[in-house]
Amino acid sequence: MDNLRGATLMVLAMFGFAIEDMLIKLMAEALPVGQIVGMLGIGSAVLIGGILIAQGQPLFTRAMWSGPILLRALGELIGTLGFVTAIALTPLSSASAILQATPLFVTLGAALFLQEKVGWRRWMAILVGFFGVMLIIRPGTDGFSWLSLFAVQGVIGLGLRDLATRRVPRETSTLQLSFLGFLVLFPTAAIMMAVSGTPLAALSGQNWLYYTVALIIGVFAYYGIVAAMRVGEISFVTPFRYSRILFALVIGVGVFDENPDALTLAGAAIIVASGLYTLWRERNVRANSA
Repeated sequence: MDNLRGATLMVLAMFGFAIEDMLIKLMAEALPVGQIVGMLGIGSAVLIGGILIAQGQPLFTRAMWSGPILLRALGELIGTLGFVTAIALTPLSSASAILQATPLFVTLGAALFLQEKVGWRRWMAILVGFFGVMLIIRPGTDGFSWLSLFAVQGVIGLGLRDLATRRVPRETSTLQLSFLGFLVLFPTAAIMMAVSGTPLAALSGQNWLYYTVALIIGVFAYYGIVAAMRVGEISFVTPFRYSRILFALVIGVGVFDENPDALTLAGAAIIVASGLYTLWRERNVRANSA
């Protein structure tokens, strides 16, 4: 019963993130990407900062200057900039599909940099998953768009964030990590807009609504993931993260009139299958070593 509740919470959280992505793409029709990133950063930091204060947790601690936390914040910055740009400039369905390769990148990074043991089966799953990414991007063909590389940037950045999280001091809470990660987005976005000479755009009432709803849904979706992991078994709940790609495909087709071709759908299926297999192998390896 707990696993069913956890899976339900995870699916609802993924639905929330898919709606947030949709609202970001709608805002991008009138607002520059840098402004959207900065708005999301400061808005999320304010909301999470308020929760920290309400819980009696400090916003900043000395541990936040440690290498892993700073590296995590850098990964959050790189990943968010890449993924938000990909959402704004490329089809939502393909950007979301590429993002699902993040767990494979984390497994790869854990093997290369954290000396975690990865068997040949998971290595094969990683290679197959990245082949799925290549099917979506299609470098060297007429269907290739360099803008799709922003989604790859998102995978690398968010993968770096997740890897660095494994070395974060235990006394630093998840909310404190999220607060710092969102906070650094605001000055970075401001610098990016200043360097590129991009002026701020006025928000219409509709875009204010999109922005407000995106922030609220994003916070609830974040809490949904945390609650799902606490209620159910991680090995059972985690695969339901991939439901996000299904919601993204429906929104892409229904809201933005996207028409993902056969190669994009095949690539998405390969990425999800590889990720699910990797999770299954990790669970078996841990069970056998216990």
